[in-house]
Amino acid sequence: MEKRITQYIVLLSTSILLGACGANVSSSQDEEVTDNVSEQTTQNSSTQEKQENEESTEIGINGLADHYHTGDTVELSASAENKIDSVQWQWYSKESEESEWEVVSGQKTQDFIGEALINGLEVKAALVDDNDKIYAESEPVKILIDDHHGHDEASKQIYEGYFEDEQVENRDLTDFEGEWQSVFPYLQSGDLDEVFEHKEEGGDMTAEEYKEYYTIGYETSVDQISIDGDQVTFYEDGKEYSGTYENDGYEILNYEKGNRGVRFVYKLIDGSDGSPKYIQFSDHNIFPEDSYHFHLYWGDDKDQLLEEMDNWPTYYPLDLDADGLVRDMLAH
Repeated sequence: MEKRITQYIVLLSTSILLGACGANVSSSQDEEVTDNVSEQTTQNSSTQEKQENEESTEIGINGLADHYHTGDTVELSASAENKIDSVQWQWYSKESEESEWEVVSGQKTQDFIGEALINGLEVKAALVDDNDKIYAESEPVKILIDDHHGHDEASKQIYEGYFEDEQVENRDLTDFEGEWQSVFPYLQSGDLDEVFEHKEEGGDMTAEEYKEYYTIGYETSVDQISIDGDQVTFYEDGKEYSGTYENDGYEILNYEKGNRGVRFVYKLIDGSDGSPKYIQFSDHNIFPEDSYHFHLYWGDDKDQLLEEMDNWPTYYPLDLDADGLVRDMLAH
């Protein structure tokens, strides 16, 4: 009897011991599974966060000018939200709709510096890895070149006032269509001082003398002009007056320096009080072409206007800011 009791006790102890060992093994396995799940969750979370960053990263391009002149320096800067680690900047360009995007050599920072040589060149910025895999990219921007008067030698000669009578052609008022602003307020505020300093470098007057000269030339109280078809509206001291004008030909003027200019003349046929009987445009063009800026003369005496050489109010597109005006003036 005692022997059986002893055997029973031994079996019971063994069973308890095995149960405890099994529990420890199960607990260890549970902990290992838990650790694996936690690690996998962390990896998944990191991957998901990276994917979300890639998807939400937006790249913008700043510094694009309204237009450039041939040979101008193009300076752009890219910026990104939620920039991803282990990636770098890369710029791409495309010359036309038919061509493929190509990597711009040497442009591996967020800043792009190039030269305006191809009109319509598209440029975009991207974040790429070491294998050039694109994580995020910007919308393309387009480099527009407008030399206004042409970039060839013949166009330069015309712009400087050297041409033959037979080259001159009449022009419609629509060549000057648009919304225009006077540059005189920019001169008064000092925004154009850089232009006068630039003129001093290759001219025969000081920057201050150039400013005095252009102050007389630009001076006007008409700060804005709107031209729509044959309708011309003047904005002066908070008031506006408009009229309908018809073509009245052109006049070729000879200057003391030996060069020449052309005034394109339009005559009032109907308008509100204050509308001048004559308006005369001079923009260095001598045949039909959309104007980018012009000098304007207005009044009731056509011949007297033709004799005016000192005051030539000058107008540029209304959407140009001070930087745009300076850039354009420095190009000429």
